[in-house]
Amino acid sequence: MRKEFVVKQISLDAWQIQHLSDLLEKGSNIVARTNKPIVLYRQTLEEEDESYEEIVCTLTKGYVIEQMVTSGGILVPSFHQQFVFTIEEYPQELLRKSKDRFLEMVDFLDEQLR
Repeated sequence: MRKEFVVKQISLDAWQIQHLSDLLEKGSNIVARTNKPIVLYRQTLEEEDESYEEIVCTLTKGYVIEQMVTSGGILVPSFHQQFVFTIEEYPQELLRKSKDRFLEMVDFLDEQLR
């Protein structure tokens, strides 16, 4: 019984990864036509007075970019970290980091790309 569950879970994960890859590819094609990146999510990490630190994740032509940005108040926006993933590798990376964020992104892209 346990082995069957594990096989089904692996199959479900593989399907979800492929589904998100397909959505990212579709979105990437739209970005290529419009020349405007799609913001996949923003996550505020820290707020202090009028400034904040956040992760901004965008979809560009062929890539997903996660950037850690500090801005607001008297601070000039600055980038502390930037991670660039291909569309093929990002779904697996995101699933490893956060199942909830993975599912939120699938829902977001399903809605946006109708």
